[in-house]
Amino acid sequence: MEKVLLTGATGFIGRELAKKLLERGYEVHALERYVTGRYNLDYDANLIRHYANLTDYPAIRHIVKEVQPDYCIHTAAISAVSFSYDHYIEVNEANYLGTINLAESCYRDVPHFKQFLFSGTSEEYGLALEKKEDKINEGTELKPNSPYAISKVASDLYLRYMGMAYNFPYTIMRAYNTYGRMDNRHFFIERTVTNMLKDPKGKVYLGDPDTVRDWVYADDHVSGFMLALGNDRAVGETIQLCTGKGYTTKETAELIAKLTGFKGEISWHATPQRPLDARVLVGDYSKAKKLLGWEPKYGIEEGLKKTIEYWKGR
Repeated sequence: MEKVLLTGATGFIGRELAKKLLERGYEVHALERYVTGRYNLDYDANLIRHYANLTDYPAIRHIVKEVQPDYCIHTAAISAVSFSYDHYIEVNEANYLGTINLAESCYRDVPHFKQFLFSGTSEEYGLALEKKEDKINEGTELKPNSPYAISKVASDLYLRYMGMAYNFPYTIMRAYNTYGRMDNRHFFIERTVTNMLKDPKGKVYLGDPDTVRDWVYADDHVSGFMLALGNDRAVGETIQLCTGKGYTTKETAELIAKLTGFKGEISWHATPQRPLDARVLVGDYSKAKKLLGWEPKYGIEEGLKKTIEYWKGR
């Protein structure tokens, strides 16, 4: 049985990946930071749990030596962009140093290691685009515009260096703005959905109506990672997961209002602005289709309907 060391298994995408990996018959080792009262990984007794902070190199190296994983899927990160502007040290230590610690341990302590699957982000492109009609591909210049994005670019570069120096088998997956969270209402779509459901005739406070994003439903994000895992064609590659369609924040909020039956008021420019925000993030998934046979199954309306139905049940 092949072993997978999965970081971020308590998170949005990591939790769903853990379930898929167990279904596929992998021996799954979840690496998590100990938090008092956290029990949300107890859904399967076959999930093997390890506790360490990614910034603690001796502890990470000890776990990697003990587990001897065939694969590592690294989704753990401090991922809130707004948070990173004021917590830049913490974010870079967790995201960049944590990636170094994990990748170097896999390289140095696992002779049979097969693949390091890294969760990048469309935020790495930052200010690359200005027009809604334009699309980003994997070769587009990276112009990160937040400490979070910079921590991810730095991690990418380190993995590429390891690939060139040691033939380290990395794969960088850059997913665009993913939605469909089941336990976090602090991101744009989930916050908007839950606020509109909670008070259908009330007032919803949102930020800039004109930023453009490429929205990826969670199931599509997870399927992309699963298709890349163990895929020789993905090794040494950077691959985008996106839909190729961009929607302004205003268009997205108005569609959510339509689907939820919201009859209240949307107040724009009502939340704090970021110091520097990406205007347009829309991707091209042709490489994912060519290498992995992946393409999105959910358009924005289908994905929003599933998200809304879930939160109605909550």
